[in-house]
This record gives sequence, C-alpha cells and structure tokens, in this order.
Amino acid sequence: MSNCILFTIPGNEVLANSLIKLLHAEPGEAIIRHFPDGETYVKVNSNVYEKEAIIICSLQHPDDKILPLYFLAKTLKEFRASPVTLIAPYLAYMRQDKRFTDGECISSDLFAKLLSSFIDKLITVDPHLHRRTSLDEIYSIHTSVLHASHLVSKWIDENIQQPVLIGPDSESEQCVSKVAADANAPYIILEKIRKGDSNVKVSVPLVEKYKEYTPVLVDDIVSTGNTMIETIGHLKKAGMKAPVCIGIHAVFASKAYEKLIKAGAEKVVTSNTIIHPSNVIYLDELLAEEICKNSFVVD
Repeated sequence: MSNCILFTIPGNEVLANSLIKLLHAEPGEAIIRHFPDGETYVKVNSNVYEKEAIIICSLQHPDDKILPLYFLAKTLKEFRASPVTLIAPYLAYMRQDKRFTDGECISSDLFAKLLSSFIDKLITVDPHLHRRTSLDEIYSIHTSVLHASHLVSKWIDENIQQPVLIGPDSESEQCVSKVAADANAPYIILEKIRKGDSNVKVSVPLVEKYKEYTPVLVDDIVSTGNTMIETIGHLKKAGMKAPVCIGIHAVFASKAYEKLIKAGAEKVVTSNTIIHPSNVIYLDELLAEEICKNSFVVD
C-alpha cells in the first residue's frame, strides 16, 4: 500500500507496528504529548499530502484518547491527508443507546456524531450493538464491522480437547451456537427457573453427558466479569470441570481478570483488540485484509 501512512495513538504501538509490516505501509511520524498543565500537544512530522492516513486507536478508556485522536485527525486533514481512516478494534460508547431515565444523555449517538465529524472511515471489531442492528444507524461515515468468532472457534478447536460451549442465558445462544458450530463442538445454554422476584434457580442441562468435557464460556466483552463468575459458580455446583473463559474485548474493569481466576476459571483468554497479557487470539491479519479492501472505498 504505497499511498497509505499509519499513525498510532500512544498505547497502540504493538498493533500498529504489526499492521505496518503486514501492509508494507509507511509509518507515520507524529508527536503526541502533554504540556505540564495537562493540555494535549500534537505535531505531524510526516508528509501526508494526498495520502490515506490511517490512525490506530483502540478506544478503551476513551475519555483519555478522544482529544489526542481529534487533534491528530484534524491536523492530518489540514495537511491534505485524504481519507482519514480510524482503526478502532474496540469501539467505546455503545452501552448508553437509549434514555433509560429522564434527563440522561444518549452517549452512543453523540459519540458517533463526534467521530463522524472528523473521521472519514471507521473499521472496528464486534461492537456491542445492544438494541441497534448496525453502526449505520448512528454513524454517518463509512463503517466496516469485523467479526472475530471464526478466530475464536479456530483457537478452541486447536487448543481445547473435548470442549463444550456454555451460554449463561437464552440471549447468548445465537453467539454461542455460531462459535460452537465453527469449532465443531457441542453447546448448552443454562436454564433459569424463576420461582419469585429474588428466587432464581439455574440448572445445567445434560450435565451428566458433558462431565468429561471442558466448559468454554464465550462473551464479546468481559468488563466486570460478573456474568462469567456467576456461571463458573453454577458449573462448579453441577460438578463440571474448571472452565476456559474467552472474551473478544479484554476491558477487565475492577480487576475482573483476577476475579475470574479466583472464581475458578482454568484459563482466561482474549483477542488483541485491547492489549492485555491474556491475548492469544490475534486479529492483525483480519484487520490488514479489511484495510486493503477499504482503501478502495470512497463515500
């Protein structure tokens, strides 16, 4: 990609360097730092005239990154980079997609409008859409959504003997069933029987059939980890083996990783949409392929 130049927001250097090698792209030189009073300083040292500028920035802890990202993108545009593409493997501000109580900010809409105002194209991985069916509902720019499920299935198939995928509830069945099918593995969904407002019994169907299998819990985002921790408890009570927990996005708020291990997970693995020691599923080639495809997209 001779007319492509890659920049990185601090903290994303490992993925950026990998993509530069895979794409044979020019590394962009920029200085991003803070003045003593905390204000952000940005300087672009590379010639970006009529080149596609790609910015690598996964958006966990987005409030710390959005101003440097905004300043860099706008400066690239001022020096005639075109288009400016954002690679955000983890896309933030997808949770608050409606006004649950009077007076609340619908932050997913506003964040989408903000990014759309200074980015031309967006590539991301498995955004948590909740009540939305597409990013196009809130983003006015070209967006590409990649899915990591086939890479998760591949890792399971290559690393776990006799896996059985576990879904914590009926809402998880669509995701769990797809990963299980691609990994050629069975799956079961926990059954919740509500006997009252605060009395919910959880059962593991066909538990005797899968006593010798390794349970595998899969979720797109592992934030607090509470759902997985609760599921681990149910599996213990049912007499199953210690599970492997897999998350696509390793948010791990409030020491969730440590809590999962303490709760009894045999292993916790994630993809590298967010850099963490648990990363074993790498999306570099998937992202590089999509960047190549999108280099020909002009909205």
